[in-house]
Amino acid sequence: MKSDRLLAILLLLQTRGRVPAEELAAELEVSARTIYRDIEALSAAGVPVYAERGRHGGITLLPGYRTDVTGLTADEARALFVLAAPGPHSALGLDSALASALRKVMAALPAPHRPAADLTSRRILVDPDRWLPGPRAEVQLDVLHTAVFADRRLRIRYRHSGDSRPRTYTVDPYGLVNKAGVWYLVADRRGSPALFRADRIAAATALEDPVRRREGIELAEVWRTLRRRVEERNRDVRVTARVHRSRLDMFARIVAPVLAAPLGTEADGDSAGRGTGDGGDEGDQRAEGEGDEGDWVTARLAFSALPAVSVLLQFGPWVRVVDPPEAVDELLLRVRETAALYDQQGAGAPSDGSDGRPPEASPGASPETLRGPV
Repeated sequence: MKSDRLLAILLLLQTRGRVPAEELAAELEVSARTIYRDIEALSAAGVPVYAERGRHGGITLLPGYRTDVTGLTADEARALFVLAAPGPHSALGLDSALASALRKVMAALPAPHRPAADLTSRRILVDPDRWLPGPRAEVQLDVLHTAVFADRRLRIRYRHSGDSRPRTYTVDPYGLVNKAGVWYLVADRRGSPALFRADRIAAATALEDPVRRREGIELAEVWRTLRRRVEERNRDVRVTARVHRSRLDMFARIVAPVLAAPLGTEADGDSAGRGTGDGGDEGDQRAEGEGDEGDWVTARLAFSALPAVSVLLQFGPWVRVVDPPEAVDELLLRVRETAALYDQQGAGAPSDGSDGRPPEASPGASPETLRGPV
């Protein structure tokens, strides 16, 4: 609606100052001609807005002009209070600021909307952390945060997955991203986009040199590029496995949480399921289920590297790899290494008396034993 667009233009000008008409048009998904008509409408309504021509021109408000806009709808007010997730704000030291901001928003809301907003804050909780995340390394978000907002270059000591020693990089940060409770530094390294897990940064120093970002590139665009790179990474090892139905739900949650079709049905095309990798260091996998045969379902997966297949060992006899032979050999190698490790410690027979046979042949096997959170 035009009224919503006029309000959006006013808010953008108050926030950013002078803004080119083309930029406003792109932001609001209209033509530049429409923006100029909207500016005329705002001016006719008494808003001191004008356009400056020239290379550095744009649309701007008279200096010092402000307006309090509190006409939030009920849904807009509820949406704001859903944002009050504790994780990211705590990490940035903004808990008290968030609470204060929400109190001010509540006071500015129209009276009819306040009960719905208050109820939303008490009935909806957003927890960004994964189940059983385990202990986390200390994250130097204060240094990263300072460099990002001061537009300074960063020197970091970063440990890649699988490396025992950190490496030193000088990077140009675009910003910080919190994905599923994990913080990432998005930066350019030697002019190319790079992604760094914050909890793998052993040390960080903000340099005196100004940041050297690529002109016209913003954080959201770089993040989309890096995320697409992770999601579309080549997977060279394709594996066929048989999954027992008693572990089918857990298998789908852990190995392939996103499926085009449920396991056990014919899937139309590939579907990507992601592990808990950190920008490409860990082995991702995807799964596609097809057909069924009694208590077993066939799953086709793709891994980024052969050693990543060992993730299937956590399912014990309830997942059986049948192809390719090198994947079977990799699993046998890991099993033998584990058995040798416990043999060296003098481990005896399993304490539960199990004989290692598949679940349908083990009378005492219970499908409850390996279930995670529902």
